[in-house]
Formats: sequence, structure tokens, C-alpha cells
Amino acid sequence: MNNYLSNRLLRLAESETIAMSQRSRELQSKGVDIINLSVGEPDFPTPEHIKEAGKRAIDDNFTHYPPVPGIPELREAIVHKFKRDNNLEFQSSQIVVSTGGKQALANAIYSLVDVGDEVIVPAPYWVSYPAMVQLAGGTSVFIHAGIEQDFKITPQQLEAAISPKTKVLLLNSPCNPTGSVYSYEELKGLVEVLDKHPGVFVISDEIYEYINYEDKHFSIASFDELKDRVVIVNGVSKGYAMTGWRLGYVAAPKDIAKACSRLQGQYTSGTSTISQLAALAAINGPLDETYKMVEAFRRRRDLVLKLAMDIPGLKVNKPAGAFYLFPNVGAFLGKNFRGKTIRDSRDLSFFLLEEAHVATVSGTAFGSDNCIRFSYASDDDSLVEAMKRIKEGLSLLK
Repeated sequence: MNNYLSNRLLRLAESETIAMSQRSRELQSKGVDIINLSVGEPDFPTPEHIKEAGKRAIDDNFTHYPPVPGIPELREAIVHKFKRDNNLEFQSSQIVVSTGGKQALANAIYSLVDVGDEVIVPAPYWVSYPAMVQLAGGTSVFIHAGIEQDFKITPQQLEAAISPKTKVLLLNSPCNPTGSVYSYEELKGLVEVLDKHPGVFVISDEIYEYINYEDKHFSIASFDELKDRVVIVNGVSKGYAMTGWRLGYVAAPKDIAKACSRLQGQYTSGTSTISQLAALAAINGPLDETYKMVEAFRRRRDLVLKLAMDIPGLKVNKPAGAFYLFPNVGAFLGKNFRGKTIRDSRDLSFFLLEEAHVATVSGTAFGSDNCIRFSYASDDDSLVEAMKRIKEGLSLLK
């Protein structure tokens, strides 16, 4: 029936999270009390001064087409942000503002990756990375890093994965889904490998930059050896609780930034002017609300981590950033409930939804089938109740 659709689309896998979301809604429509730990966004409202800037933009009739790469004031503010927060030097011509971090990431991948190119993707990875590489005609080469190495790849693994076809390393720190954060020393080890391979670029997804519980965020773009080979992807969704405003950006070498702008000009043009002025207020404004949000996430992380460690068979690490716990659930795979075998993490996620009434995300979606993802972007009472239900539910597996 779908032979009229493009092969490009037919080869594209459906998101692993769609079936879970659909079943969650079905159960909720029947009155089942579902606690949702699958959501990947802050549960805080956008700070008032940012919302007011958006309202003023409307009242001031700032509602016409903007320049494709973003309004000059915002691009300059982003340049200042990189200097202030990361000690990185950019010019506004190196900044391209997009409709969400996802578009910014897609722009970077489609500008760099051609048919036959290989993209190194550390696993666990964010769900859309492989699909974007596939749409660009590239091939994902996965490096698997388990919980025993804090879900972070080593220089030795990176060296082994690089081939003559390697075009890009796709790095994410702080990481979704694991919450892992690469330290300066860990990044330095990767840079020493990349320095030997001048044809390999890095796309560094730093959208969770501000949600970091240990040390100040350090970007791989800070190393001089890679100065002309790193594209930073960032945005306002996570750090400023602005997911619905849909605004992301890249900072890149000029020719790559120009390519991103040219590409964007053909399929969306400029990002919403209202969102751009709200983002301007966010980036230029105080970070007090961000710091409060991060402290709340830190407290929730510690709460959920303590409760998870009390569940027999669940293996956890201590995430240093983002707002996810990514426990290893291998001890439960192969177990049974009412005659049905839990074959993989997808089965386990659906089991927890159906029996414990807690929505999680299968690790299969992130390239790690022996794990599941919990988001702790929720209130304390819900988190405590959810972990209680999960503990009770897992105890039913034999």
C-alpha cells in the first residue's frame, strides 16, 4: 500500500518511543494512574523575564520574516555566551539559529555527511542520531560503552573505530540518556586520537550544558588542535526550560555555518521571531532560575539514585548531568511473568507500564538493550511512588 512512498522514508525506523506513548495514553484514557518517567524535558515553566520578552515581541509587531541564520542581536548574544561561559571565540557569522536543537543538529549532519561517509556514534546515544545519519546517506559506526565505564568511550575504542571513511564523531556531553559527562582529561584523550586524523570532524551536542552537577561544563571545542573541526550544537530548551519555544543553534567554522544557513534557507528559513527575542532575553539574562532548577534536579537525582540502589538486581551509576538515570536491567532479562518471558528491555518497559503503571523508555531506543531510561524531571512524591512501583513490579519477575 505504501509503494508510492520514498525508499528514504520506508527505510527509516519508527521511533521506539511511539508505541510506549500510545499505550500510555490508552491506559490513562481508561482511568489507569500512570506515572510518566519517559519525558525528556524540564518540568519547570519558562522563567518570567523570558516569557515577558516573548510577549513584548508580539506587542512590538516583531512578527515578520527574520534573516535565515537568526537576528543579528541574538547571534551576537550567542557569541558573548560562548566567551562568557566557555572561553571560546566566535564571530556572529559562525552562528546559525534554528528551529530547535534537533534542526541545528540535522543541519550540521547534512552539511558534513555524504553518501558512504561513516559517522562514529558512541552508544548509548540519543534516539535521532542514527536516523539523521541514515537520511544523510551515511553509515553509523557504533562504539558501545557500558555502565562499567560510566557509558563513556575510551581513546582506544575511538582509535579502533576510525577508518578511511570516517567523516564525523558525534559526541554528546552531558549525555542523554545516561547523564554521563566527559571530564577535561577524558576529552583530552579523545582529542589526542582525533589529532592524528585531520579529516575527522566533531559534532558536539551540548544541549544539557547547564545541567551539570559536578564540574563546570568543558567543550571539546576548547582544544586548539580541533579548533577548525568542531561544530557545537546547543539551544535554550533544557537550560532555560524552553522546550516549546523551539530554538537551537550551531557554532561552527565559517564554511560549515554558511552551509547550514544555505540548507536551512531551503526548508524552513528563519526561526520564529518571537522565540528569538525570548532566547535573547534568556541568554543575556541572569541564570538564577537555571541554577535553582539544576539544584532541584541534583536533589531528585540523589533521591532516585538512592531508591534505585535499593532495588535488587538493578545496576546503576551516578549520572553527573542531564536528568536521567539509565540503569542496567540485564538481571531481569530472560525472567518470566504469568508465562511471558521478558526477552529484552522493550519487553521490560512495557511490563513496567502494564503492571507497575510507570512509563519508562526502553534502552533499545538508545542503542543499549540491557538498560532502560528513567527521567527524574518530576516532583518528589511522584518519583518516590514510581520507584516504589518499579521495585514491587520487578519483584514479580521469576
